[in-house]
Amino acid sequence: MIAPGHKVTIVLPTRNEGAGIARIVEQVRPWADEVLVVDGHSTDDTRELAAAAGARVVLDGGRGKGDGIRTALREASHPVVCFFDADGSHEPRDIPNVLAPLSLGAADLVIASRATGGSDEFRMDAEHVFRQWGSAFATWMVNWRWGASLTDILNGFRAGFRDKLLALGMNSTHFDVETEMVMKALKKGLRVVEVPSHEYERAWGRSKLATSSAWRFLLRLARDIV
Repeated sequence: MIAPGHKVTIVLPTRNEGAGIARIVEQVRPWADEVLVVDGHSTDDTRELAAAAGARVVLDGGRGKGDGIRTALREASHPVVCFFDADGSHEPRDIPNVLAPLSLGAADLVIASRATGGSDEFRMDAEHVFRQWGSAFATWMVNWRWGASLTDILNGFRAGFRDKLLALGMNSTHFDVETEMVMKALKKGLRVVEVPSHEYERAWGRSKLATSSAWRFLLRLARDIV
C-alpha cells in the first residue's frame, strides 16, 4: 500500500515467460496488494508457475499486448495499477519510486525512464540503433505536440490510477499501447511524469517486439497526434 486508500495491483503481462515468472512474482510482491498476471495464451507453463507463486492469473483476449493492458485494467482489484514486464529487464527496487508521485498527488501516470536511468539493451548494431532512433523520434513528436518534456514514452514499466487509465478509451492491440496511453493521457490533461529506472537485458526467453512492427508505432503517432 503506497498510502491509505491507495492499494496497488502490480500487473505482469506474460506470454511464454515460464523460465522466470515465479521469480518476478516474488520480487514484486513486497510492493503489491495484488499481483495480477495477464497471460497472452502462453504455450509453456507460465500460468501454472505464476499461480503456484501466489499471483492471480487471467487470460487476455489473445490479440496482443494492448489487449492484455486493457484486460489488466478491467481485472485489477485496486485503484493504482503498476505495469511491470515479466522478462527480468526491470528493477523491482524502483517500484516505490514509480508509485511515489501517485501517492503524493503529483501525477496521474508515472513512467520509468530508461533515458535517465540507463539501459543495458542499447548496443551499436543496426537493429538497436534503429529502435533507439524510433523511440527518440516518437518521444520528440509527443513533446512537440503537447509541450511536454518526457524522455521515454515507450517503456512498459509505469503506473497510474486505474479509473483514469480506463477512461482513456485505449484501443491498441499491440505494443503501441504504451504510446497510445501517453498521448491520450496528455490529450485529457492528465499529469504525466517520469522517474529514472535502469533497464537490464532480458534475462530469459525471446522478445515479442519485432523491429518490423515499427509501422504500428508510426501509424499510432499519425492517428493520435492530430
